[in-house]
Amino acid sequence: MISAEFPRRLAALGAAVLLGALLPPAVPASADQPRLAEEQIAPGVTYRSFELSTEHGPVVGYLLTADLRNPKVELDLLHPPAVAARDEIDDLTNAQRAVAGVNGDFFHLSETHEGVAATGSSVGPAIADGVDLKAAVPNGQRFGPGLPAGTSTKDVFGLGADRRARVSSVSLTGVVRSGGTTADLTGLNQYAVPVGGIGLYTSAWGEVSRARAVCGTDTDRSAPCTTDTEEVVVRNGVVSAEHDEPGTGPIPGDTAVLVGREEGAAELEKFNPGDRVVVESRLVAADAPPLESAVGGFPILRAGKPLPGLETGALAPRTAAGASSDGRTAYLLTVDGRSAASTGLSVRELADLIRSFGATDAVNLDGGGSSTMAVRDPGQPRAVVKNVPSDGAPRAVANGIGIFSR
Repeated sequence: MISAEFPRRLAALGAAVLLGALLPPAVPASADQPRLAEEQIAPGVTYRSFELSTEHGPVVGYLLTADLRNPKVELDLLHPPAVAARDEIDDLTNAQRAVAGVNGDFFHLSETHEGVAATGSSVGPAIADGVDLKAAVPNGQRFGPGLPAGTSTKDVFGLGADRRARVSSVSLTGVVRSGGTTADLTGLNQYAVPVGGIGLYTSAWGEVSRARAVCGTDTDRSAPCTTDTEEVVVRNGVVSAEHDEPGTGPIPGDTAVLVGREEGAAELEKFNPGDRVVVESRLVAADAPPLESAVGGFPILRAGKPLPGLETGALAPRTAAGASSDGRTAYLLTVDGRSAASTGLSVRELADLIRSFGATDAVNLDGGGSSTMAVRDPGQPRAVVKNVPSDGAPRAVANGIGIFSR
């Protein structure tokens, strides 16, 4: 049973109980600031492991803290070479030379439509090093726990051009123009295009079939795939081919593939080989400067308060990302679960825990077997997994958040 005292005890104890510390405490203990020993793994980047005692059993956790006031410290998206691909967090951390990383967004892991393969693509928007990689699927097409009221698949944790970490919402704006025809883009490299919409697929998508893009609806992921579809291939600004169904295979760098369903398909059917086409797309963050990096996740903490209606019953391994009130400190948190050594936390408990470390805004990332934290210890050539993944080994995931010391 989850104790109603859990949030109060965290606030009083400051997540009391950090075990296995490697260095003396960085800050003297006090009633408000408990003894929190930590290891500096790079200038401005610290790592600590800890153990909590809860009414439902012990919980083992791991925390990364990034001081973004340090000009050498950066956050960026960890990701495979393609949007529709997966890899393990320690491999991604090492491939991109980050000092540490955690898993990111929920992703398209399983598929119920016969003959249609899971793409491995993430649910929400993704931005890496200032480059737009993908937009969000409709809410009804997502994977993961139920969304709290007032949140959506467009919500992200990211780093702005002002070097401040934040929770924001990212929307796609885009158009397709040819002659007198103009149509809105409603998708970018995503495994599900909104009903009646047009999705853009670029070389960033990868080789996986685009067939899943026209399956399900905006409210029902399992609804049948529509047959009212059209695909248009645009090479160097000119229509080079058109097909009745979405295709497969790699997309060259000079090529854009447009996939339409229902009304979107009818718009694309107006285009013919040889037509000149202009395709424009951009991810725009709400109430924020342009984002240099972003990963999808649903908000669990806003202005220092957990969102109402967060799940309180299910215990599981969890991963969260949070920011301080001024955005100058980022927190990446992972807790183990599903074992006698660590029971895991509910989503509400996760919000309380990351708040106790100093976050005022935070998102829940993928959990369960996906929850992974990799850290490169000082003097070591490679990052290694620090937590105990509940599957017994790290899971290949769609993306993650990396901390870099440039």
